[in-house]
Amino acid sequence: MHRIAPHQPHPLFNTAATRAIEHAAAAALPPHTLMQRAGLAVARLARALAPHARTVWIACGPGNNGGDGLEAAAHLQSDGRQVVVTWLGEPARCPADALASWRRAQSAGVLWADSPPEHLTAADLCIDALLGIGISSRPSAPIRVPDDRLRACLQALRHSAAPVLAVDLPSGLDADTGQFASGLAPDTGHPAHACPSPTPARHTLSLLTLKPGLFTAAGRDAAGQVWLDELGVAAHHAAPPSAWLTGPALAAPRAHASHKGSYGDVAVVGGQGLGERGMGMAGAALLAASAALHAGAGRVLVALLDDGYLQLDVQQPELMLRRFEALELEKLTVVCGCGGGQAVGRVLTEVITRAARLVLDADALNAIASNAALHALVVARGQHGQPTVLTPHPLEAARLLGLSTAEVQADRLAAAHQLAAQFNCVAVLKGSGTVVADVARVPAINPTGNGRLATAGTGDVLAGIVGACLAAGASPLRAASEAAYRHGQVADEWPAGQALTASALARRVGG
Repeated sequence: MHRIAPHQPHPLFNTAATRAIEHAAAAALPPHTLMQRAGLAVARLARALAPHARTVWIACGPGNNGGDGLEAAAHLQSDGRQVVVTWLGEPARCPADALASWRRAQSAGVLWADSPPEHLTAADLCIDALLGIGISSRPSAPIRVPDDRLRACLQALRHSAAPVLAVDLPSGLDADTGQFASGLAPDTGHPAHACPSPTPARHTLSLLTLKPGLFTAAGRDAAGQVWLDELGVAAHHAAPPSAWLTGPALAAPRAHASHKGSYGDVAVVGGQGLGERGMGMAGAALLAASAALHAGAGRVLVALLDDGYLQLDVQQPELMLRRFEALELEKLTVVCGCGGGQAVGRVLTEVITRAARLVLDADALNAIASNAALHALVVARGQHGQPTVLTPHPLEAARLLGLSTAEVQADRLAAAHQLAAQFNCVAVLKGSGTVVADVARVPAINPTGNGRLATAGTGDVLAGIVGACLAAGASPLRAASEAAYRHGQVADEWPAGQALTASALARRVGG
């Protein structure tokens, strides 16, 4: 068993792959072995998380996830703890392995109760073994209306003052999408994809495999700290990964004999002037340029779409302002769209057809979504081997795909892959658990980042970092993955009590 931390890549397996791995392992082992191993793993982690717990309440569903909880109950009761179990199953109707674990829990002398014990404290522990995998959040899935006992258990777990350890998944969470199934979402007053408030007292022990839904969308908050126990099973022998959790890049030291030309030139094109619609957005382009500069680009050129109003950024004199017409696009890595407004439409055809390497963000994406000719030019770049990265947030992705934002968020991995396939490029779908997708590979989920990034301009910073990585010679996929990781890592390392702003974030990406 080990704690999952964002320092090395991990394979992720969806529900179908996990079931294939489980079936292959079960066929090679004596009956009940996997459940016994799972229950023991849960008990071990429970002891470590709450060594002084006087009471352990375990909510067990009627299936095998509940069986894992029952098995853990037997172990914890044998330790001399007061274990209270609420079991929603029936001996005559439960699976054979769960029945065997129920008998073991009975023999151990656990207490049985229809509701959670009163007055659980922060020193006690709750274990969520209600539902596990197999719950679907897809619109086509049948709506599961919880019965009164299940609803009461879910409410008690989600509002508990005691730490909560979820077995495999927080109950109701889709292992593949990271969204809650309809009818099982937390009652937060938000849409069905919302999640409980994040708390350090939430843990999830993923069994056999790590699931994609634990690391994107609502899953990141709901799961809390994720742990993995493979139960002695080599997962890769039965099924290939469905996605990857990315790790940090190993930064190579810069050679002493290198120079600014060794790390490439980035040109940022964007920043609509006040004259267009009375809304100046030069700041977005300057944020992207600052990020590219601090991420290591050799030179950063800035072509603001403001008719040359700004001639120097006195805060960052290293940025070289240029008129768009003066850019040698064929030699440049171009980051286009940040704060571009309607003005960016005038230059997009040239940018898409001529740029050596290209990052498309913000208003460039909105323009492409509404213009079939521009869409076709982006596709042609991929056919010609010209590196291209799209960096949409969910609303921009929805416009590009002709979907609603809710449909994009309902399956973020699928949406990112669809973007990559449709535009023949690398797609970076921003959000909680940013997804990086390429046509020829399974998608990757970035494990870094937090709610501090929910402030204006941080997306522009990410685009600038991607541009710097591309300019230095990284492939589009590697550039996107490295940039997303570093962008989130800086936010994770942000000093407590200090507000994160996009300009400060940009200055720290090279630290």
